[in-house]
Amino acid sequence: MQRTNFDHLSCSVARTMNIIGEWWTPLILRDIFSGIHRFDVLRRHLGISRKVLTNRLNTLVENEIVERVLYQENPDRYEYRLTERGHDLFPVIVTLMTWGDKWIFGAQEPPVQLVDRETNNVIQPLLISADTGQEIRYENVRMRLGSPAYKEEWQRLQNAIAESNS
Repeated sequence: MQRTNFDHLSCSVARTMNIIGEWWTPLILRDIFSGIHRFDVLRRHLGISRKVLTNRLNTLVENEIVERVLYQENPDRYEYRLTERGHDLFPVIVTLMTWGDKWIFGAQEPPVQLVDRETNNVIQPLLISADTGQEIRYENVRMRLGSPAYKEEWQRLQNAIAESNS
């Protein structure tokens, strides 16, 4: 099944989804963040086909989210290691996990907890503004045009919002 390509859209969310929005990709990233770096271990742990895993990893390599690192020669075998871009996706995966803990597992103990490496204390993730230290919540933010290069797309968004509210 062919998926729609969002490269033509002037939207950071859409273009990010082109890279990490494929089925399995967030779980592959979760496993790499967890410390699983070898192809066969990823494949077995996820129960994913070799072809799908290869395609998803190739997309992550092409977009410089992971890099292939040779760990064995003859035959050549590679590990998949996060790049700086990959490390910057950690909050995305944590946010998905936090949402699932709250809205899917609810009162149950979550399947996995994040703990501080030094204190071993459980960490409760929170999205905060680097400028103010305040929690970033839907209720206390709004969007505005960033680059003037996207003024036309911004106006289309504003028109759609106005139509939705009329």
